[in-house]
Amino acid sequence: MRSKKIKSKIPKFRSYEEEANFWDTHEFIDFENELEDVDIVFELDKPRSETLILRVQKGFKNNLEKIARSKGLNVSTLARMWLMEKMQSLNFKNLTKSTQS
Repeated sequence: MRSKKIKSKIPKFRSYEEEANFWDTHEFIDFENELEDVDIVFELDKPRSETLILRVQKGFKNNLEKIARSKGLNVSTLARMWLMEKMQSLNFKNLTKSTQS
């Protein structure tokens, strides 16, 4: 007997903007049965020698600060963690190793 593969309710996206619009109008929990566990390693104890300055809207920053506080983090740590998660999801290797420019 052949097992039937269930079609994902999450569509294939043509761009990040299309994906962002989808998630702006859908609840993440509605897709809980389609999620997969992933392993993410953060090496937050390693010294950081570079600075990145981002300009964002006041409301965006306020929301980011609220989320950070709810997780017991400062806003810079939360933003760095999220950037690292995104880089890992894009399969960038050696995120914490310095490279020659």
